[in-house]
Amino acid sequence: MFFERPEGGETAVLVHLDLDSERDQEDPVEFEELVRSSGSDPVCFIKGSRRSPDARAFAGQGKLEEIASAVREHEAELVLFNHTLSPSQERNLEKALKCRVLDRTGLILDIFGQRARTYEGKLQVELAQLQHTVTRLKRGWTHLDRQKGGVNLRGAGETQLEMDQRMIQQRMKQINKSLEKVRLQREQGRRSRKRAEVPVVSLVGYTNAGKSTLFNAMTEANIYAADQLFATLDATLRRIQVPSFGESILVDTVGFISHLPHKLVQAFRATLEETIQADLLLHVVDVSNDNHDFFIEQVHEVLTEIGADEVPCIQVLNKIDCVEGMQPRIDRHEDGSPARVWVSAKAGLGLDLLLEAVSECLGKDVIQTWLSLAPEQGRLRARLYARGAVISERTEDTGKLMLQVKMPRNDYERLLAEDALHQDA
Repeated sequence: MFFERPEGGETAVLVHLDLDSERDQEDPVEFEELVRSSGSDPVCFIKGSRRSPDARAFAGQGKLEEIASAVREHEAELVLFNHTLSPSQERNLEKALKCRVLDRTGLILDIFGQRARTYEGKLQVELAQLQHTVTRLKRGWTHLDRQKGGVNLRGAGETQLEMDQRMIQQRMKQINKSLEKVRLQREQGRRSRKRAEVPVVSLVGYTNAGKSTLFNAMTEANIYAADQLFATLDATLRRIQVPSFGESILVDTVGFISHLPHKLVQAFRATLEETIQADLLLHVVDVSNDNHDFFIEQVHEVLTEIGADEVPCIQVLNKIDCVEGMQPRIDRHEDGSPARVWVSAKAGLGLDLLLEAVSECLGKDVIQTWLSLAPEQGRLRARLYARGAVISERTEDTGKLMLQVKMPRNDYERLLAEDALHQDA
């Protein structure tokens, strides 16, 4: 991968400034969680306030001296800013502090670089890292000559910079071609599922809301789940049986975060398309977190940005076992459709209610009827049971089977048509 972190935790000084010029301030607590998730060891957290960022070094001269003093005192290897820094600000800060400096975007890219496991995920992270780095190349070659005037007097620094830029652009083209192939493969898989009329349910939500734990609980899978930010980067798909409905595909996706870097949204387009093309979204919310209302708004912003805001959605209020007095339940809209389901994925509470809500939303065009089967139609009977569509069964005096079934109308009609063809054959 393009950017690999040094082995072992790095000692880091954290910086957060409250700016009057910024309406949406970043959360210092979340920032510290991000730092710990990256494997760095925060040894000092410097906070302050300004009307607006300093154009040269983001922080003012006094704050800069305070940061430099903390770096020397703790022998810190890294300074992390809970803000977006311009390339020139990063260069000036590194020159003044004499250590590596990363902004919030660089930190998130760093975490993504550690967590990507699949070929697709690694490509997406590398693309985002390259897009972020291409504007920051100059600081790597300031020790070489700059371009001089005159014929054939181009400096080594300018030559090396242009070579690096060209190599990065070529690599980005290669990655985009590879990701386009991945996107086409995913699109082919989605078309196959649509032909088979298997609906897709996608888990979305703020990072560390418990999506992977819920995914494991609903699918009996064993994907990685941890109490840390961005534990999941790669989309995972599993088939599940939805009671009174039938088969569905459940998708676990990357978590969102406030002010998610646009580079990551672009790079993860292939993965996020699983969300855009889903039949139903389960918006997982950590209800035990005091900031969960803000997190809900941030997720809505990202869903709007990727074009998934029109997909039907159920809120899944997770971690009710961490809040005293909360019990599993379904909250409904005025028309009776499910709006929110209160669950605990870790404790296994309310999962039956969640599946009930999913069944209702997916099964709006569901047929419930009695079906008469002749003894030779055992194959159709087995397929109906395999889909979980049979509510009850009785045998008539004539030997025929009467099955009470409930399933999507399209599936019902397709199974009957396939059975008729099988009988004719």
